[in-house]
Amino acid sequence: MSSVTAIYKNLQRKSKRVVKRLLSPFELDLSQQSIVEKYLKGCGIEIGALHNPLKVPPSLNVRYVDRMAKADLQKHYPELESHNLVEVDIIDDGERLEQIKDGSQDFVIAHQFLEHCQDPIGAIQNMLRVLKPKGILYLSVPDKRYCFDQHRPITPIEHLLRDYREGPAWSREQHFHEWVVFVNLGYTNEKDSYGDSRVEKQRDRLMAMDYSIHYHVWTPLEILELMVTLKKTLNWNFEVELFYLEDGNIILILRKP
Repeated sequence: MSSVTAIYKNLQRKSKRVVKRLLSPFELDLSQQSIVEKYLKGCGIEIGALHNPLKVPPSLNVRYVDRMAKADLQKHYPELESHNLVEVDIIDDGERLEQIKDGSQDFVIAHQFLEHCQDPIGAIQNMLRVLKPKGILYLSVPDKRYCFDQHRPITPIEHLLRDYREGPAWSREQHFHEWVVFVNLGYTNEKDSYGDSRVEKQRDRLMAMDYSIHYHVWTPLEILELMVTLKKTLNWNFEVELFYLEDGNIILILRKP
């Protein structure tokens, strides 16, 4: 049994006791909201919220970061026409955060955002970079088994490391191809899509738009593997304060030293 698998199984066995200890006195109300209330304080940013910002207490000062202004986002995502998008405070690439000063934020929220990153490791690195000492990174990603990504192949850690070290251009077309085959067209087996002329047309159109797809997909095991890789292989210094599964979502709280 690999060390990552052993960690995951151990967490599963001990999750109730561990989570109660971490969230006391919130043990009787373990939820996304109780996690937010315990860990997020002060002033920070949320990346790529669109119409689904994380629900936070009024006491928090949250600025919203996205790659386009609200009006441009509404044009880019016509399927969200009936939804109310948040006002964008900072126009910036959410993976790079070039407009955000190092060590300036009490918290960073990446709620349903990391799967949209072409280079997730580089994105996490920049999120940690802009945090103050003791700052909190709130990550939540969908468990691919419980969403429209269920038939897509899991992204291996070797793929993520290559995206980080070489840049993600090498894998971009592959991701759009998967998205069209398994999500847009609903195939459950890639071989069944062979000869479907719509695949190439839709892939090329979405790539030209720079449409924000789910580039990468994970289950809890792979997210744990990613955290172990960041700490053990890349020697990053952060603490995993919480690992929690809720309604098909994987929630992690990382703390900067």
